[in-house]
Amino acid sequence: MQRRWMAGACLALAALGGAMGAFAQDKPPLKIVVGFPPGGSADTLARLLAEALRNDFQQVIVENRPGAGGRIALQQVRRAAPDGHTVIVLPSGPMVLFPHVYKKLDYDAVTDFTPVSLLARFQFGVVAGPASTAKTVKDMITQAKAQPGKASYGTPGLGTLPHFMGVLFEQKAGASLNHVPFQGGGPANTALLGGHIDYKFDVVSETAELHRAGKVRIIAVTGSQRDPQVPEVPTLKEAGIDMDATAWFAMYGPAGLNAEVLQRLNGAVTAALKRPEMRERLRGLGYETVGSTPAELAAEQASDLKRWEAPIKATGVQLD
Repeated sequence: MQRRWMAGACLALAALGGAMGAFAQDKPPLKIVVGFPPGGSADTLARLLAEALRNDFQQVIVENRPGAGGRIALQQVRRAAPDGHTVIVLPSGPMVLFPHVYKKLDYDAVTDFTPVSLLARFQFGVVAGPASTAKTVKDMITQAKAQPGKASYGTPGLGTLPHFMGVLFEQKAGASLNHVPFQGGGPANTALLGGHIDYKFDVVSETAELHRAGKVRIIAVTGSQRDPQVPEVPTLKEAGIDMDATAWFAMYGPAGLNAEVLQRLNGAVTAALKRPEMRERLRGLGYETVGSTPAELAAEQASDLKRWEAPIKATGVQLD
């Protein structure tokens, strides 16, 4: 009797284990790695996405691995098993700028990762601080041409997206500015507000409130359309500068994700991005929600890699 009971118990446990295994297989866990500290834009986007994906996966966690401009997190994902359980959410810089900037980059931005989906696009503002009298881009260029290299612009650091937004602006405007790199966006903002630098190239959402409060002036935006956060501000093209440059956030997995796993990931992510509440929350952060196929993300990355090659080479900037 006891033997029969134990045998039945074992069969029941085996069945339960099989059911749990099937459940785990049906809804796998997902870890979203972010290469920046909590509270930043990449982290905020990853956490919103994690919340929206909770019904699609057994568990969704966000793991912050800050350092080296996102390269530490990229190394972690590059080494992860290609089972669809580990992905990264990151801005475009490490995938389209760093290959041109770093002499010895410890990953290949094209072959070491599998594109999953574009997530959102965002644009930058040309921001004038209290030290500048420029009210328009025309004012800014006129003054810069009159005294080449005197007017300064601050960025979160050498080799960052805002740095090269400034470089591209100089090339398109035919004007010379003095680049002042800081250790992050916060110190650059402090310097701008304190009158120590004249301008800053910054994500529109980071300075929109200061603009509305009259503490700084966003005199143009870098995208093809006006930003809904500051609809009164013209694009650079409207201001007479032939420049259209935006940045994006995307999700990647390690190289070698099979088609079925990739399809599942992409389907869950793009469905989450289509939800009205998700679009509204991202709009509130100043992001245009995208969602794409893996092939569309790969094409966008390839296009931006080509776009940024010449402006970056023209600066001679090469980092170790």
